[in-house]
Amino acid sequence: MSTTATVEATGDAATRAVFRVGPVAAMARRSIRSIVRQPQVWVPAIVFPMFFSAVSSAAFDRTRSLPGFPEVDSFLTFILPATIIQGVVFGATAVGTDMAIDMENGFADRLRVAPVGRIGLMLGRLAGVMVLAIVQTVVFSTVFVVAGASIAGGLASVFGLVLVSCLLAGAIGSFALIVALRTGSVEAVNGFFPILFAALFLSSAFFPPNLAGGWFEAVAEVNPVTWMINPSRRLVITEFSMSDLIQATAVSFGFMAMMTAGAVGALRGTAR
Repeated sequence: MSTTATVEATGDAATRAVFRVGPVAAMARRSIRSIVRQPQVWVPAIVFPMFFSAVSSAAFDRTRSLPGFPEVDSFLTFILPATIIQGVVFGATAVGTDMAIDMENGFADRLRVAPVGRIGLMLGRLAGVMVLAIVQTVVFSTVFVVAGASIAGGLASVFGLVLVSCLLAGAIGSFALIVALRTGSVEAVNGFFPILFAALFLSSAFFPPNLAGGWFEAVAEVNPVTWMINPSRRLVITEFSMSDLIQATAVSFGFMAMMTAGAVGALRGTAR
């Protein structure tokens, strides 16, 4: 192949790459702007979890003296990971609502014929809620430390919490996209919100299952949310551990990979 042909082929490949990345970046910017412009989404996703945590801390602080309760200097330290996940659940469903609205106004039809990979398209749509999860984690960690909580792992643990919350936001957002693509209904997207909250409360998020005992302990032990909460909590109440970080991120990444694949399949299904 001649030098000229090689340069032309390289230029064509670069042009195609930019052409594919461009729509994804545009979708990501649109997703982030959509979250910023909807305070009714991000304000409750930040305020309500902190309010609930304040009430819980006041009501259950004495449970720290129970035998077997993790050694923490504040109940806020114990529930910080749960508060972050609760906030993510509040905020991440917004991407499904936006998709349902796009289906109603016809914008989703243009997405189906866009010259871009479907995985990239879904990741672009998830950018807004993933950025919101990062902001939530930083805000909650800062406010809790000011209020008396401690993060034993320091900034490394905060980074781990940011990573876990970001991936979890992608997972929950992808599930919201699946519901939106299958139903095209804002009401249906909002309808699965209580299911996510039930999964959170039936885990180790707000109380140690071994102290509760009975059916709650049995359910919490097999709840995947517990598998993510426990290592995330150890990042907060003990020193930073790479094994805990890997476990927490592996569970959240597994959720996101599975749900994103489902969202891509749902998008292809509606296109057919």
